[in-house]
Amino acid sequence: MGHWLHRNIIEPGKLPLLLALAAFVLTFLITRLITRLIRAGKGPFGNVKAGGLHIHHVVPGIVLTVIGGFGAVAGGRHGFGSALCAVIFGMGAGLVLDEFALILHLDDVYWSEEGRQSVEVVVLTAALVGLVLSGFSPFGVNDMSQEELQDRGGVITTVVVNFVFALAVLAKGKTRMAIFSVIVPLVGLIGLIRLARPGSFWARRFYRRRPRARARSRLRAYHHDRRWAGPSRRFQDWIGGKPDPERALPRG
Repeated sequence: MGHWLHRNIIEPGKLPLLLALAAFVLTFLITRLITRLIRAGKGPFGNVKAGGLHIHHVVPGIVLTVIGGFGAVAGGRHGFGSALCAVIFGMGAGLVLDEFALILHLDDVYWSEEGRQSVEVVVLTAALVGLVLSGFSPFGVNDMSQEELQDRGGVITTVVVNFVFALAVLAKGKTRMAIFSVIVPLVGLIGLIRLARPGSFWARRFYRRRPRARARSRLRAYHHDRRWAGPSRRFQDWIGGKPDPERALPRG
């Protein structure tokens, strides 16, 4: 284990990234635990207020992210300073993304259906950083040989092609697949082959005169959502807690 850690993490200079990811995940989990205890009225914890104003934890999160980010930019990839800045940045990012839904909606939707978006963003961020930590590079550049990397034309072509794949998958209404395809191009190829989701730009543009394609798209989306909606909701409830039904915002 020690040899693997040194060769794959410390030697390539990925230790700050590992520390930031660990701090990010732990901060998010601890924050969710504390907020759930506050919600249940258990434990010694309570909301932070200043003069009657509720201070959301996104505020100290932004402060920590700024300190850790600028500290990491000013420092190098090795040493205690870079490790400390990585931990501070990870903690700040965990606090900020835990309230991503609040920033998006500009409303306190923490325990509403819209608040689930924070959990989704945190899980997605942790997965993407984990892929980068494992050796995956954006747009599949890591799959190229040293000779190909020295050829700028080959690198640019690879990046452009994979970027177009990601945009096409996004146009098909598959947001998560589009994001992951930036790191793993094979995901983009799979998303490009499969049918677009109904209501997406791709479906409106290319399925307009193809009623069979539209029908297949709606049917596949229905079966997909029916299959995964339940497990996804239970997973999010297990991590972030169940939302309050009465606080769900009306959808337009």
